[in-house]
Amino acid sequence: MKKTVDTSAERPARAADRIRASASELFYREGIRAVGVDEVVDRAGVTKPSLYRSFASKDDLAAAYMRDYDLDFWEKFEKPGGKPYSDAREQVLAYIRELSTRAVRKGYRGCGLSNATVEYPSRDNPARQVAEAHKKVFRKRLRELAAAMGARHPGVLGDALLLLIEGIYVTGQQSEEGPAQSALTVAKLLIDVSVAKA
Repeated sequence: MKKTVDTSAERPARAADRIRASASELFYREGIRAVGVDEVVDRAGVTKPSLYRSFASKDDLAAAYMRDYDLDFWEKFEKPGGKPYSDAREQVLAYIRELSTRAVRKGYRGCGLSNATVEYPSRDNPARQVAEAHKKVFRKRLRELAAAMGARHPGVLGDALLLLIEGIYVTGQQSEEGPAQSALTVAKLLIDVSVAKA
């Protein structure tokens, strides 16, 4: 019987994949609006027509970046540190612990989805639409987790956790000793007060 060898790992990445990877790196580091199409194709090692065969416009490429970022976000949120949690409180605290550590690393630029909502004030922009949809689903998910924790007012606790997480995205970039380092303690206090018997 003839043995077949999988050479897919040896094949170079498709042009569209290289474009997405390059755009992702550049958009996150520099901001979507600050990066031109020429810079993306140069980094990806492709031609401009290759980009436009895969993406109709820079806005479409930015929306693809947002969708990729969204998928990566949910993997990190639902399995902080690569581990699934059956307890809602422990999952949220594990995510905040991981995020607080990641937020002070060199090169951290906050949440790409939050950044896109700031960069694009127009709700007609495709990247903004993906980011806004994500934030709505994330808010809903945090409220569900708050309810699973037994919060008296799950909507309020979910919103408080969302505000805390958004604050980590921003303050983590300020310094290693910034407020992001207190986020885990703050989250525990918020949860404990919200689920305590009246």
